[in-house]
Order: sequence, then C-alpha cells, then structure tokens
Amino acid sequence: MKAFVAVTDHHWFRFLRQRPELTEVNFWQPSGGRPFRALDVGEPFLFKLHHPEDFIVGGGFFAHWTQLPVSVAWDAFGAKNGAESPAAMRELAARYREAPDAREDYVVGCIVLQDPFFFDERNWIPAPEDFHPNVSFGKGYDLRARDGSALWESVMGRHGVRGSGSQLGIFAEPVLVRSRMGEGTFRVLVTDAYDRRCAVTGEAALPVLEATHVRPVREGGVHQVRNGILLRSDLRRLFDRGYLTITPKHRVRVSPRLAKEFGGGESYAGLDGAEVRLPHVAGDRPEPTLLAWHSESVFRG
Repeated sequence: MKAFVAVTDHHWFRFLRQRPELTEVNFWQPSGGRPFRALDVGEPFLFKLHHPEDFIVGGGFFAHWTQLPVSVAWDAFGAKNGAESPAAMRELAARYREAPDAREDYVVGCIVLQDPFFFDERNWIPAPEDFHPNVSFGKGYDLRARDGSALWESVMGRHGVRGSGSQLGIFAEPVLVRSRMGEGTFRVLVTDAYDRRCAVTGEAALPVLEATHVRPVREGGVHQVRNGILLRSDLRRLFDRGYLTITPKHRVRVSPRLAKEFGGGESYAGLDGAEVRLPHVAGDRPEPTLLAWHSESVFRG
C-alpha cells in the first residue's frame, strides 16, 4: 500500500480545516496538472504545507483524478474546493498561474478525496527527512517500507483528527479505505463514466451536462455510479420530474403527458424509443432494478 504526501496551499488547508463536517474535498491543481496515477482508489493522500512550514497537517483518501473547467469544478464541489466563492477560487489559482483571464474558463486538475481529516496544530507531523523543500508537488511512500511505516504510524497516532477521517484509528496496518461517495465525487465519476456525453443525445458541451440519480437520495438512493446517469440539463429535469425515463433495457420513454400538459414537445417525443449510450465499463452502467424503480415509481406513463 502507498501514500502520497502533497505540497498544500496553507489558505486551502486552513479554509477547509474550519469545516469538520466535510466528507469529500477537491485537491485541485491550478495549471491543469498531469494525470495523477501515484495512488490506487482508497489509498491515503496527505497534506504538507509549503516550506518553511514543513509539516503534514492532514489528509484524505484518493477517489478519482480528472480535469475540469474551473466553473464545473466549482459547480461540483463548491466550498469543498477550499474557497468560499468562485471568485475566491480564481484568486487562489491566480497565485500559481500566469495572470489568468477573469473570463477564461481554464482547466484545473482535480484530485478528489474522500473522508478528509485535519490535525490540530499541536498534532502536526514533521515532514519525512527525505522530503526536500524544493519538491514542488509531492512525493510517494511505500507504507510497508521503514520510512513509510513510520509515517503511517505517526498519522494514526495523532489525536484531534476531525471529520469522518477519524476512522483512521481503527486500523492497525495500512489498508485500503472504501468510503461512502460524496455528492461532488458522484457527479464527477458519472460525468467521466459517460465520456462526458449525454446518454440520450450524445451532447458533449460540458456546461449543460448534469449527473442525476436514477433513484434520488431522498427516496433511498445512494451516491454510486450505478445509480447515476449523465443527461443534458433539460432532459435531466424531465427525468427527475417523471416526463422521461430509461427502461431496464436501456430505451428512452417520453411521457405523452409532456405534450398534453405543456403543449409542443415534438423534439422530445422524437426521442421516444431511442437507445441509450452506456458507459464502456459494465460496472458503471445503471443498475436495472433502479431503472425499473424509476419507470414504475416516477415516470408519468
């Protein structure tokens, strides 16, 4: 098992540290970043402040890496980006980018973490001796090697861990953590599972694509990719309100009540019977029992 120690902006850290209720955060890379492949899902990602504050101050568990326009990253995670507003997030990015245009929807790299935890200052951990101050992004450690094992024991031994990351204390050895997915993580994973295209129309304009639950959380659904589907925003609203559904055989059905109640709707009626585009990975495709639930319980047939 591995861990990754990443150089962390102190404003980002201190902003999030004040929010102990968080179940996910977006550790974003202002320049877009190269694909992050240092960890497997569930392995620990630790926060180290910039030199000269050479301390590990918290962490989380790796869930996903992707690249998103900064506006979409804000829509997905909001304040869990470590800023109080889109303008504040852009201001933070401006410290690390070359004069970004305020109107440009530039791309940021997103390292999505589950179950973040933040140490009280008295419990900060000195960075490993081999972590050179000139390291700009981070460094990986094998948690079963001597240095990595000592690091892991220090993390586990700290008290004052905030948030759901307090589960660290139950592990005697490094193990993968399988966390409950948060709302932002759900949205990002579903978006990428569908290759950033609407499942019905194939639309690829990311600002109008929305990940929705087949069975809403308020109705007993969960944040899982198999309970999600990516739709163009207007189709998402029709799906959520029952004027459109997707059958367990992955065909679109459009309710005749849409035209009767609102008039028009010819463009939507033309989608009736269309075959849905599915994720390439079979395990990411909608669960048939959930699609059946939507067709029977939500669809206005």
